[in-house]
Amino acid sequence: MAKDESFDITTGCDLQEVANAVNQARKEISTRFDFKNVVAEIDYEHGATKMGLHAADDYKLEAMWQALSQRLIARNVPVKNLVRATPQKASGGTVRQEVTLVQGIEQDIAKKIVKFVKDQKYKKAQAQIQGDAVRVSAPARDELQQVIADLKQQDYGIELKFGNYR
Repeated sequence: MAKDESFDITTGCDLQEVANAVNQARKEISTRFDFKNVVAEIDYEHGATKMGLHAADDYKLEAMWQALSQRLIARNVPVKNLVRATPQKASGGTVRQEVTLVQGIEQDIAKKIVKFVKDQKYKKAQAQIQGDAVRVSAPARDELQQVIADLKQQDYGIELKFGNYR
């Protein structure tokens, strides 16, 4: 019996790169003229999957997000995997916003990926959910490469990573 080839579909952010980007954004914000003598903080603990933005107003919050997202993009952290909550009013007329880092494929997105693979009517490709990842297997690598190409054209709201190719 021939051995099936397979690959895993995952998602996530490199937390070390996130920490580096946050530090760079903090330095930029501390030196910018428009942030002098106003509340502008980025709360992030290394290894955490959440960060908080705290600013004087919505305009400053958006400017902080722009500075942070530029640093994340420069460090190849997928901004698609950051989910911004709605800004909340905080004490002293300030604004807070929580940002969550997506570190695994949620069940409903995983089910959509599996359904997509099944609906495409590939000859022998099969997809199955394994925790927070999806494994796709088939006897031929050509078919797996076609699955990857087709999945890259879909938008699931997160950055898909294809790895563990065997």
